[in-house]
Amino acid sequence: MNDNEVAVLDYGSQYSQLIVRRVRELGFLAHLYPPQHLANLTNPGAIILSGGPRSTSEVDAPDVDFEKLKSFDVPILGVCYGMQLLNIKHGGSVKPGVTREYGPARLVVKEAKVLFDGLPHESQIWMSHSDTVSDLPEGTEVIATNEDAVPIALRWTERCWGIQFHPEVTHSHEGSRILKNFLVGSGAKLARFDIAVFKDQMLQSIREKVGGREVVCGVSGGVDSTVLAVLLHSAGVKVRCIFIDTGLMRLEESAEVKTQFEAVGVPIEMIDASERFLGQLAGVTDPEQKRKIIGDLFVDLFWGVADKVELLAQGTLYPDVIESASSGSIASKIKTHHNRVDRILELQKEGKVLEPLAELFKDEVRALGATLGIPHHALWRHPFPGPGLAVRVPGDITPEKLEIVRQADAIFIGELRRSGWYDRVWQAYAALLPVKTVGVKGDERSYEQAIALRAVISEDAMTADWVELPYDVLRAASNRILNSVSGINRVFYDISTKPPASIELE
Repeated sequence: MNDNEVAVLDYGSQYSQLIVRRVRELGFLAHLYPPQHLANLTNPGAIILSGGPRSTSEVDAPDVDFEKLKSFDVPILGVCYGMQLLNIKHGGSVKPGVTREYGPARLVVKEAKVLFDGLPHESQIWMSHSDTVSDLPEGTEVIATNEDAVPIALRWTERCWGIQFHPEVTHSHEGSRILKNFLVGSGAKLARFDIAVFKDQMLQSIREKVGGREVVCGVSGGVDSTVLAVLLHSAGVKVRCIFIDTGLMRLEESAEVKTQFEAVGVPIEMIDASERFLGQLAGVTDPEQKRKIIGDLFVDLFWGVADKVELLAQGTLYPDVIESASSGSIASKIKTHHNRVDRILELQKEGKVLEPLAELFKDEVRALGATLGIPHHALWRHPFPGPGLAVRVPGDITPEKLEIVRQADAIFIGELRRSGWYDRVWQAYAALLPVKTVGVKGDERSYEQAIALRAVISEDAMTADWVELPYDVLRAASNRILNSVSGINRVFYDISTKPPASIELE
């Protein structure tokens, strides 16, 4: 809780985190709070009420302490459900819509002052609601409608607005501008968000919390754990970084991770457990069983070398805190596989879990990493799943299959880098398909396996779309794989979206 921050009250919208992210992108400090937390706020600079899936007409619908809200005397913006709730609090009403409105619509500006200053008369917005405001309180001004002249933006007072659409999503073309107008044009006194200043505060906080104790940190070479390790090292505390090679890594990945950490001056302990992992996975074909074996063994190995932990550092990010999860951390592996979660809980109760990145979103972690001197290629490394190549080799896992995937993947990623497409793709990889096809190699028929190439764009991995890579990139990757990877005679390109498909194969 910080003075003059933008307090976003979360009413359950799938986009609530995005509001915080957009506000920070505009350079202002913001945090997400449950509505009941309003009573604990002391000096916010502005307040935004998010959207939500509920109806204000429900008996137990999420509410707001309106008198407390008004007492702050700061600019207020209600989004979707937030707008409907504020209309009721001002004395108006809400009624069920004829149909649920979900998707693109038109914003028709009636009054440009403050909220829509500088916007075109019409622009695309994104709707997601079923109810709509009906009776408007006396003095309410309709400042925008949709194309059917239905009010979708209201001003109740000089410092209180409501909008029926979602400015935080990219589908609302002028959304960031509207948020900026609200924050800047309303005259709010707001705390700035500067990652360099934030870094100095984090380093000081780490020193105070750690003192002379040793910090244990699991690293994978991914963005979060790399930034975490370098941050701890930069704070001057005693840190022990542990990397476990599961044998399910990409081509020469362990060596690359070692080189990457040497380049930033952070020593790591490398544990080669590939034989143990492949031994326990031998003959296992069920995807969930494979994940459980990998997760359980990983956790056992980690605690085996970090048995006496004074402090455990995790790469928990702000979205993980909001969702009460710990993506990419040791804890997430324990939670996913229900193995020894009591160990983490015990450490948390004892105050021995350190989560320095818990205030940050992924893009902010990358910005922090840049201020710490971490190379671009490490900060923009594609996500890699915890179970590694096991989710890209359907069926039983063998050294031969893993080598095929490693070689094909290295070729595909190499072509993406060569063509300049790697940084334009959120995640890309090659996977082995559980089929054999007929082909021709030389003068003979071949009966070999097939490789699928996949490249997607995504913001949060909850949804993803396939990337329309140029044909020459796909052709070059396919030709090299077919000519140099033994056991492959066919290459496919995966054009499935998520949903209904997942990003990974298994």
